[in-house]
Amino acid sequence: MARRALQLASWTGAALAASGLYLYSNKYLDPNDFGAVRVGRAVATTAVISYDYLTSLRSVPYGSEEYLQLRSKIHDLFVSFDDTPLGAASLAQVHKAVLRDGRTVAVKVQHPKVQAQSSKDILLMEVLVLAVKQLFPEFEFMWLVDEAKKNLPLELDFLNEGRNAEKVAQMLKHFDFLKVPRIYWELSTKRVLLMEFVDGGQVNDRDYMERNKIDVNEISRHLGKIYSEMIFVNGFVHCDPHPGNVLVRKRPGTGKAEIVLLDHGLYQVLTDEFRLDYCHLWQSLIWTDMEKVKKYSQRLGAGDLYPLFACMLTARSWDSVNRGIGQAPVTATEDAEIRNNAANYLPQISQLLNHVPRQMLLIFKTNDLLRGIEAALGTRASASSFLNMSRCCIRALAAHKKKNTCSFFRRTQISFREAFNLWQINLHELILRVKGLRWSREKCQLCGHVV
Repeated sequence: MARRALQLASWTGAALAASGLYLYSNKYLDPNDFGAVRVGRAVATTAVISYDYLTSLRSVPYGSEEYLQLRSKIHDLFVSFDDTPLGAASLAQVHKAVLRDGRTVAVKVQHPKVQAQSSKDILLMEVLVLAVKQLFPEFEFMWLVDEAKKNLPLELDFLNEGRNAEKVAQMLKHFDFLKVPRIYWELSTKRVLLMEFVDGGQVNDRDYMERNKIDVNEISRHLGKIYSEMIFVNGFVHCDPHPGNVLVRKRPGTGKAEIVLLDHGLYQVLTDEFRLDYCHLWQSLIWTDMEKVKKYSQRLGAGDLYPLFACMLTARSWDSVNRGIGQAPVTATEDAEIRNNAANYLPQISQLLNHVPRQMLLIFKTNDLLRGIEAALGTRASASSFLNMSRCCIRALAAHKKKNTCSFFRRTQISFREAFNLWQINLHELILRVKGLRWSREKCQLCGHVV
């Protein structure tokens, strides 16, 4: 009887895990959410969260006499504290509040007991993945457990999140269209983060942008520039750009469109070797140099599966990769083909994910989230966006070469070559715009004749 119960439990766990893998392959499940096994975690009430802010801030044990005294003193810190959270997730929720000095802030408070629960989540996830491995040996998903073990503790440390926010704000300060909320360190702890309150609409909300006269294509271009700069130039990448973490608004005072980047708990730091190989690979994909696509895909761990790797990276079919990913937009037929092949090649995909550098895993996730935003806005990657990526690759590769040479002549030579390559891209982009205008004019003329 006991053996039968154990067998039933094993099969049930395996079935749940297999279902999770199926959902992941069909983009219904975020691997980051699956990574923490965030199922069945009770969401604490708003009142408890509000008071937990005080216990977190002052390190007061829950239920102690001092805790009971503090429950009635929440107004010591805030003039007002909204009971209804602005947003809630499995690790924390965010409340709007006003400090005694008049500053409006966002208060991110970690759910009670989530620290203790996280280790159990990872253990459960490891058991499920091992069960799937027993049933389906061709599936290699232990990397999922390794990534959860590495990333979850970082996400649970809100001081680390604050440091990441300040670092990326300094790193991208030359982008006047980017806003990273300021951190208020004097009122922040590992479990509570106080930051400047910034309002806006989610980046995938076309209706909000239309109501506020924000150019959808401009936002898409700006988002591409931000992430190209992070990945190719700096190697410090915000890896959770889902719509709730990326807001858009008209900047107060100027009325210019602005992107607000939130939730800085999960970043990927890329090694120089990985970053430069990744630059070379994207340059090869953009300019359809298939020999170098193979070379740099294999350098990044793809082996003989480099065609699949290129398709996963670009979300294009192998035929489109060979023709040039900037030559034509994704069609509905190609999109359907990609989705069907994703299910057919799941064993090869799992093998590939098990062999690429761990840095690549969060890059894949980030790329998928960004494509989801583009799809919602109707701005799937165009030739112009690929050219912006190419600019960043050129700058990154040139900076690396200059850093590794002591010759003034050689550095000057590299700078001239960089300037020439950037000029070529500008010229190519101008030609594309002229062709686009000509095509639009001819279309208008044709419509006029038809009428």
